[in-house]
Amino acid sequence: MGFALFASIVVLTLFFRSNLGQQQEHPIPNTDEFFISEFFNKMGSNSSSFSHIFNLSAHVCSWEVVFCDADQENVIGLIATNLGLYGPIPDNTIGKLKKLQSLDLSSNNITSLPSDFWSLSSLKSLNLSNNKISMNLPTNIGNFVSLEKLDLSYNNFFGSLPDSISSLTSLQIFNINRNRFDSTVPLGIIRCHSLIFVDFSWNRFNGVLPVGFGSLSKLKSLNLAGNGLKGKASDFKKLESLTYLNISKNFFHGSVIEIFKGALEVVDLSSNHFDGHISQVNFSSHIVYLDLSDNKISGKFFTSLSRTRNLKHLNLAKNRFLEQRLININSLHSLEYLNLSHTNLVGRISNDISLLTRLKTLDLSSNHLSGKIPLLSLKTLQNLDLSSNNLVGEIPISLLKKLPWMERFNFSYNNLTLCDSEFSPETLKSAFIGSSHRCPIAANPNLLKKKSHIHRGLEFALALTISIILFLVSLLLCIFGCRKETEMWAVKQDSCTEEQVMSGPFTFQTDSTTWEANVKVATSVPVVIFEKPLLNFTFSDLLLATSNFDRDTLLAEGRFGPAYRGFLPGGIHVAVKVLVHGSTMTDQEAARELEHLGRIKHPNLVPLTGYCLAGEQRIAIYDYMENGNLHSLLHDLPLGVQTTEDWTSDTWEVDECNNNRIQNVGSEGLLTTWRFRHKVALGTARALAFLHHGCSPPILHRDVKASSVYLDYNLEPRLSDFGLSKIFGNDLEDEITRGSPGYIPPEFLMQDESSSPYVITPKSDVFGFGVILFELITGKKPVEDDYPDDNFSKDANMVSWVRKLVKKNCGSQIIDPKIRGTGTEGQMVEALKIGYLCTADLPAKRPSMQQVVGLLKDLEQL
Repeated sequence: MGFALFASIVVLTLFFRSNLGQQQEHPIPNTDEFFISEFFNKMGSNSSSFSHIFNLSAHVCSWEVVFCDADQENVIGLIATNLGLYGPIPDNTIGKLKKLQSLDLSSNNITSLPSDFWSLSSLKSLNLSNNKISMNLPTNIGNFVSLEKLDLSYNNFFGSLPDSISSLTSLQIFNINRNRFDSTVPLGIIRCHSLIFVDFSWNRFNGVLPVGFGSLSKLKSLNLAGNGLKGKASDFKKLESLTYLNISKNFFHGSVIEIFKGALEVVDLSSNHFDGHISQVNFSSHIVYLDLSDNKISGKFFTSLSRTRNLKHLNLAKNRFLEQRLININSLHSLEYLNLSHTNLVGRISNDISLLTRLKTLDLSSNHLSGKIPLLSLKTLQNLDLSSNNLVGEIPISLLKKLPWMERFNFSYNNLTLCDSEFSPETLKSAFIGSSHRCPIAANPNLLKKKSHIHRGLEFALALTISIILFLVSLLLCIFGCRKETEMWAVKQDSCTEEQVMSGPFTFQTDSTTWEANVKVATSVPVVIFEKPLLNFTFSDLLLATSNFDRDTLLAEGRFGPAYRGFLPGGIHVAVKVLVHGSTMTDQEAARELEHLGRIKHPNLVPLTGYCLAGEQRIAIYDYMENGNLHSLLHDLPLGVQTTEDWTSDTWEVDECNNNRIQNVGSEGLLTTWRFRHKVALGTARALAFLHHGCSPPILHRDVKASSVYLDYNLEPRLSDFGLSKIFGNDLEDEITRGSPGYIPPEFLMQDESSSPYVITPKSDVFGFGVILFELITGKKPVEDDYPDDNFSKDANMVSWVRKLVKKNCGSQIIDPKIRGTGTEGQMVEALKIGYLCTADLPAKRPSMQQVVGLLKDLEQL
């Protein structure tokens, strides 16, 4: 058997040599030369460069990937990167290299490690990154007691990180990012007191950091991003040697003040739950990269940034900052990336912004900025987003000329104008939409495709991290030669003060009403968001989201009360409707009813996102509808032109999942076609049919009208305000029967004070829908419009006008000129007849909404 085995080895080795076109004697068995030869012989390769790195006529110690000791007997280093090696590493190959100190097999396709691999007790540096290794990391890793560098990043290691890493007391570089570890961070890591660089990012670590984590006093770089870790800001305050800290996309909380100590240069705390007043943070002059976005930080930020003159990247988006102006920005003259979106900025954009001569990215979107766009430093600018503000005037000519060479730009949803003749019609058509004689502008969403969340600014942080790694590696190769001590910069910290308590009661006024939220402490009143129950929103968040229910955020005043626009933390765009009439229900009953309404989902209903019970006020929170309501779009202004009087007419955000869809179109757009108006009618009918026939018990809307029909981002019709009247009881129901001129069913108009009130039925909603259908076909308002017929008095209304002409078979005369010729006239006339049936004087003669849906669908066959 021994001879046969020896013969097999000889044959395999000769085969290996013949493949490389070389001749030499077989290495002596059980030597390092033999184990290295066996490793490359048994590991497959799909790399064309594989055969060019070996000279098999010479000893393996002369190969460029192999490093031996002075006696040329023991292999102490193997650097075989990017050779196309694939499959499992065999037993009895490199696992037998007892003197091996450095092993780098990165950027191959290795799938698993042999059992004898963990006996390499002399290893000081191990790099297996960028492979396809899928396995648990065994406790045997504790055998690598001399290990100083460990890089397992970009593999598929899973399960727990063994506590035996506590034996790696010499470990300085520990990189396991982009794996699938799903345990807590083991307690053993605190014994790795030599750690300088730690990267556990983009795994599935959970729980809290082990007690004593802050004792890693030599740690300079820490990356825990993209996990499910929890803990407090105080977990990091003792790590005073840190220059790089990235703990983004976790669940850490506490005051951000506690983190900024020491010599930090790169800080990414984004997408956590940090709070505190930023104005109390003394940022170090060393800092070059700062990302605090998507947290709960408050206060005013410009004063605290006055010392950060080396800052290149600043992202403060989506926090809870106080209203402030864009000031003192000229002190940040090194900035290359600036994102202040969703930061409650007001006033004008200062001309001092032109002093930022190195700026590559500027995002001031979704604020309350006004005035004109100032001159910008255009030499380096590549990304610009000024969308969703209140900017006016023309875009500067110099900036317009720069646009074709920029990577991304967005001016949408302002009051800007574009009247530059130098643009060709083709450029206008491809880059801008919504033009009219007043030249309103919205950037084409097709040009605004958002890139990866890891934006260009992070390249700087990545480069800094790589530099740290290379620097430490060079130290290891030099057996820890000269080390340069880093001077520590002491941060002077003000005492932490409690966040200001927002106490009530709170009183707010609109043009038509004054309402009060009888709330003692705003933070004690919860806001319920149905699909995100773990978000701890309170009434104070609603105050911040709506600028204390300021009139500037007021969108409409309807029968139920005023509606405001706002952004809850995390960028949740909502419409906040205050139901000011009071309620006969208890808090528990109202909550139960709102929870029920929140479960009602249909593609043609505006979703109820959540609610808040603020004293006697019931506050309904809806998804924000981007493209306005039907009444406004038909009668008040052309589609694409915005109004602050409508709670869905201002679009603030570009949808990241539907970049190829047009969000707003010009006044000659979709609503000027019969096909689209038919789509709106059919969608609205389906919504009502679902409420009447698909819900148990049935839901009556009670106030169907054009201003209750909205168009979402994809221009799908959605019906709002369903089910709210039940929360208020009979008093509001009686008021509704008297309201909304032009939509009131005749059975209510014919009542006198002596008669008993008429009971609202589904046929009342059918009448309201019939009026909407008449509006869609004629383009007329229900009341106070021009109805061309000499036989009608000044008190005439659209319903009586249309019904008379339809009865005379003259329906074709009253079709809206805007849609005439855009579809089959026979369909429009038949649609008028459907409206005629819906608006019958006697409720019993009106069809059900299910029947209406069928009739409208049948029109498509005509």
